[in-house]
Amino acid sequence: MLPLGDVRQECRGLARAALRLDSTALDDLLHRLVAEHGLVDAWQEVMMPTLHAVGRKWETSGDRYVEVEHLLSWHVSSALRQVVASAPVRAAVPPVLLACVPAEQHTLPLEALAAALAERGLPVRMFGAAVPPEALDSAVRRTGPVAVVLWSQARSTASRALARHLAGHAFGVKGARTRPLVLLAGPGWAGQTLEAGMVRPVGLQDATDTLCRLYEPLVRAPSA
Repeated sequence: MLPLGDVRQECRGLARAALRLDSTALDDLLHRLVAEHGLVDAWQEVMMPTLHAVGRKWETSGDRYVEVEHLLSWHVSSALRQVVASAPVRAAVPPVLLACVPAEQHTLPLEALAAALAERGLPVRMFGAAVPPEALDSAVRRTGPVAVVLWSQARSTASRALARHLAGHAFGVKGARTRPLVLLAGPGWAGQTLEAGMVRPVGLQDATDTLCRLYEPLVRAPSA
């Protein structure tokens, strides 16, 4: 059995399906989880704990169960992307940019945030793993985003210089320039002092709420 501990019964069902390598059951369970609990709760209470449990099993079993972790991760990613693809989006407002810092390969937490924002009708641009600084700089200049989320899994990948550079971007007409809020997401940013234009969310719910609040004045503003 996987070391799930005292968690929801859904975790056990998801873990059992992953151990059986049962793709159909994984898809059904993940779809039902999102439909019944919403994306944020499904991620925080079921998907993420089960992924961690499978990862711990692999680490303590001499590379056994790696196929279980890979299969589960792929199906979780697929479920998250289905939420993004099926959600209505407010096209008239600028997006949130989501990117892993250079050398960072862990994308699932960003995929979860993309799905949570899409579930609320907010536009996202997901750039995925290990985005070069110059590419992210270009994307910010071209889209004028409300916010940029930088994911870092480990302190060795967190780039304070990149965060500072992006927080200093200004765009718009003279006299009414705006700057994107930079969210330093992930454990790699732990312990770093925040500078102007930066916030460090604590988990998916906090990041989602923070970004939704940024859109409140844009949604209330009358259209031209």
